[in-house]
Amino acid sequence: MQQPFPTATKPRILVVGDIMLDRYVIGEVSRISPEAPVPVLAAKHEENRPGGAANVAANISAMGGNATLLAVVGEDSASAELETCLQRYQVTPLFVKDSQGGTTQKTRLVVGSQQIARVDRDVRPTLQTQQRLLDEYRRQVGDYDLVVLSDYAKGTLDKLPEFLDAAARLGVPTLVDPKRVTPELYRGAFLLKPNNSEFVGLFGAYGSDQELVAKASAAIESLRLEHLVITRGAKGMVVVSAGGRADFVPTRARDVFDVSGAGDTVLAALAMELSAKRSISDAVQRANIAAGIAVSHPGTYVVSEDEIEAEVNAFSHEHPKVLTEDQLKVALVNPRMHGKKVVFTNGCFDILHPGHVRLLKAARALGDILVLGLNSDDSVRKLKGPSRPINNFSHRAEVLAGLASVDYIVEFDAPTPLETIQYVLPDILVKGGDYPVADIVGYSEVTARGGQVIALDFHDGYSTTRIVDEINKTRKS
Repeated sequence: MQQPFPTATKPRILVVGDIMLDRYVIGEVSRISPEAPVPVLAAKHEENRPGGAANVAANISAMGGNATLLAVVGEDSASAELETCLQRYQVTPLFVKDSQGGTTQKTRLVVGSQQIARVDRDVRPTLQTQQRLLDEYRRQVGDYDLVVLSDYAKGTLDKLPEFLDAAARLGVPTLVDPKRVTPELYRGAFLLKPNNSEFVGLFGAYGSDQELVAKASAAIESLRLEHLVITRGAKGMVVVSAGGRADFVPTRARDVFDVSGAGDTVLAALAMELSAKRSISDAVQRANIAAGIAVSHPGTYVVSEDEIEAEVNAFSHEHPKVLTEDQLKVALVNPRMHGKKVVFTNGCFDILHPGHVRLLKAARALGDILVLGLNSDDSVRKLKGPSRPINNFSHRAEVLAGLASVDYIVEFDAPTPLETIQYVLPDILVKGGDYPVADIVGYSEVTARGGQVIALDFHDGYSTTRIVDEINKTRKS
């Protein structure tokens, strides 16, 4: 098993894999060809972009990393054009030239925002060139903090186990984007990032989320992986780690323009976050944001660090304190990335009184962000009886949101906040009362991650039930 990454201000990341030149020929169609019933594209503009592993490297550089790209190209004009693209993103090219082959190219014909055709020129490196690439990799790999292996099954990484072995012997972690259906090829990788169809091809179909996690956990154990991150399009992402821990990250709602290169963006963001020693949960959340930006643009798109920060900040400014579960997960990404401690507490808070205010203020003082799990109306009824709550959820939430001590409020419908605690993953769990801390719901989950569970004293003389009883007595008299 590979060891965690070293810390670096600007991480040095080596990207190895199949690269391609993505050409876009953009124009207008106003007539049909007299030679055949096909549209005639009047070209107005041509654009070149880095594709495949080159797109991964460009994204890493744009996100603030120091990216070097090791790949095979031909001795042709396309390789020169690709090198110009990489210079634009300050990627260091380390090309192995194949005089017998060429550079893979994808040419897309585009009218407005609509792609009408694609012309592919796929080139596989010779066996001799593959060996030259592996030899160069072995000379270079020890100088980097992390290696990304971007495999498009076009020949560059046919010797993939040898690439993984060379990195493992030097303790350099590897992130792999797989395109092949032989699981053994990926043995010993630190992280494997298949999409849903690739996961099924590697490990078999699944009928439920529980079965997905079970298959992923078995793969992690048998292949000696640390993490499996599965991208599932509109269903978001799933991360399963050694030890069986799993997290489901929903897709952020936004317009999807083009999914080309989204997987490259995810891989680049994961590499950047993990090289900075972020947790896998935070890394996946950040990658999710980056992917959302990428798919909202036409064609292969390079996402910058500034765009990601702007997206995170825009979300936190545009939304009130009362968030859905999905919104809360995104809102906590940035604070966690900056080392902020998240505190969680919960309750009905039916009639707010000084005891509540003091409890929340004390809880907030224990960390940097206070998340309040607020019982839904149905949950309150089940706990307190049919006459409660006195105030419905929206009214309770509005009052609590007015407190400076409360940063975020999230509704939960279950009898206990256990599921909420499991997706918030607080650093500190607080409950008001004289409970033994080991009996507080969420104790095992929080302490297992190194968090704290604290029971704060209630202030005597304050009780919602007592206030309700006093009101009822007054009415009867």
